[in-house]
Order: sequence, then C-alpha cells, then structure tokens
Amino acid sequence: MLNFELYNPTNLVFGKGQIEKLASLVPENAKILLAYGGGSIFKNGIHEQVQNSLKGFDIIEFSGIEPNPHFETLMKAVAIIKEQKIDFIIAVGGGSVIDGVKFISAAVNFDGNPIDILQKHLLIKENAVPFGAVLTLPATGSEMNSGGVVTIESTQEKLAFGGSALFPKFSICDPTVIESLPKRQLQNGVVDAYTHVMEQYLTYPHDGYLQDRIAESILQTLIQLGPSVVEKPTDYALASNFMWSCTMALNGLIQKGVPSDWATHMIGHELTALYGIDHARTLAIIGPNLYRVMFETKKGKLAQYGKRVFNLTGSDDEIANEAINKTVEFFHTMGMQTKLSECTEDYAKTADFIVNRFEERGWKGLGEKQKITLDKVKAIVELSY
Repeated sequence: MLNFELYNPTNLVFGKGQIEKLASLVPENAKILLAYGGGSIFKNGIHEQVQNSLKGFDIIEFSGIEPNPHFETLMKAVAIIKEQKIDFIIAVGGGSVIDGVKFISAAVNFDGNPIDILQKHLLIKENAVPFGAVLTLPATGSEMNSGGVVTIESTQEKLAFGGSALFPKFSICDPTVIESLPKRQLQNGVVDAYTHVMEQYLTYPHDGYLQDRIAESILQTLIQLGPSVVEKPTDYALASNFMWSCTMALNGLIQKGVPSDWATHMIGHELTALYGIDHARTLAIIGPNLYRVMFETKKGKLAQYGKRVFNLTGSDDEIANEAINKTVEFFHTMGMQTKLSECTEDYAKTADFIVNRFEERGWKGLGEKQKITLDKVKAIVELSY
C-alpha cells in the first residue's frame, strides 16, 4: 500500500429535515453570500427552507451559477464579496454550484490573477473564504472534498483545481431533495459517481485490499439502485443510498494508498468545453473506450472488476473484455449514449483538437502509469466516434 495522508474536516450532516440545522452550523453574526444556480431551488422549496433557517442573518444572494460553472460568472461573485465584505458563503445546489463556490472562496483573497488558479493548477492551502453547502443534486461528491472544476468560457477550457483550504466547513445532505429532480439529472448522477469510483479503482492490481472492496461495494450499490432511483426518487431507501454512494465515491477515502487514473475526466472535460455535453455523458463516452485502448495495461484490474462486480467467469482476457461490455450495458440502462456521434454532428476533428490542446499544456502522459500518451488520447477519442 502506498503512503498516504487522510484529511477531511467537512462536517457532513445527513438525513431528512437537516436543513433546519443550517443556522447552528453557520458562524454567529456571519454576513452570508447565498449562491445558487437557476430557479429549481425555488420550485422545490429548498430556497424557502434555507431562508427560514437563516432568519436573522445578513444575506446577499447570488444566482446564475451555470452547470459547469463559468469563471467569468464566478468572478462577479468575487467582486460582490469584496465590495460587501462578506465573510461566509453558502452553496445551495449540486456539484457545479459547490465547485463554483470553492473557486469563489479561493479567488477572493488570491494574490494575483485568479485565472492562474485554473490554468497553473495552483493548490489553495490558505486564505480561502469559509463556506458550507446544502446539496440538492447527488453526483460529484464535491460536498465532501476539496476539489472542483471550472470552465473558462473565453478559451473553451474546463480545468480542475483544489487545495486543503477548499473543504466545505459543513454540508447538509437531505436525500429527499432528489424527489423533484428530472430523470436526466438522476441518470447523470449515478454515472458520474460510478465513473469517479472507476477512476480510482480501475488501474492495476495492488495490495490496497480494503480500498478495492469499498470501491467494488459502491459500484455494486450504484448498479443495484441506479435504474430504480431514477424511476422512484421518492423512495427514501433508494434516495439515501444513492446520495451516500455519490459522496463516498469521491470524498477521498477510496483513493488513499492506491494509484488512480483520471484520464477519462481530463478527456471528457474537453467534450463538455467544446460541445456542452453533460459531464456524466462525456464520461460514458470516453471511459469504456479508454479501457479498450489501454486494455493490456488495465487487463488485470478489468478481470478483477468483472469477477467481483459482475460475477463473470472465463479466462482473464474474456472476463476483462466482457467487463467493458457490461459497463457499457449499464450506462445504456442509465440512459447514456456512448458514442460522440450520438451527441454532436461536429465531431470529425475532435481528437486532433484535444491532442493539440493537451500538447500545449504539456500533458503528454496521463493515467496511473503515465502511459496514456497523446497518440493513445487520439485513439481513445476516435474510437468514441
């Protein structure tokens, strides 16, 4: 097992009716920026619940954080915080809103141009504005980790950032919030969480036995409940296990002491930046094709995955190949399209564009062994057509 440090200071407050505890979690006399996306929190009553819980606090609202939050939008919130001398932020939303608030938190006191946080991959270890979250869409695990992803609209880049100062102080996770979510968002949430696990699990055989077993249990749980929670989001057993699986998929636990990949995300981010394809759907397009192109490197873990998660039998080669097919089958069951050509007509030059962009950034060897070279990236994307 690899050496590791595990640090996660987020106070996760989970269950029905927990939004009522919001006032007790926010620092006394805090001046709050309440940040959210569109109007869904008004339709489902969450905005009213939050406001009722925060009576007596000085609150300024900031709306319009996009899915795949835009740097340009978030900088408007940074200006408001500086002007109004706000000292606490509450993100009310899914992963995009929470990611956006993480960037806002980092940018307010950043010494320099905040775009460098994204383009130079700077770790934020201090001077962030404290923030909490009220989760409204399970998917990204952003409610219990210190990373995020932001889109720079002007350059069509979607870039990751993070740092130990960017853990939420608290996150309220009430599974009943999913009752009003559209099916598409629930489908996306399941596949997003599934791929988060795969990025940390589907590498090569190692001696992190417990990490593997926890990862496999999350995958099996998502397979078990995924189709059902989309159809019956009011079922609390399904909703609560779905929400907790999404959190556990990316709260740092299963990645400790083991290798991880993340190339599927890095390539997928480009598809979102270029074509606006939902994040989870880019992962469903890229992931299985990455496993195919990198088959020899990943065969050992693919075979383990096939045996333990899908109960497959046969030779390791047969099991590994069928495990990829089973993954695609599950993604289809979850309403995903797994070909880029099914999502956009303008895909012919996508592989060359992504390869050129990675080369400009110096990203010449991705994955757990840095063996996903630019020619492999090109092959993965072209196979996704």
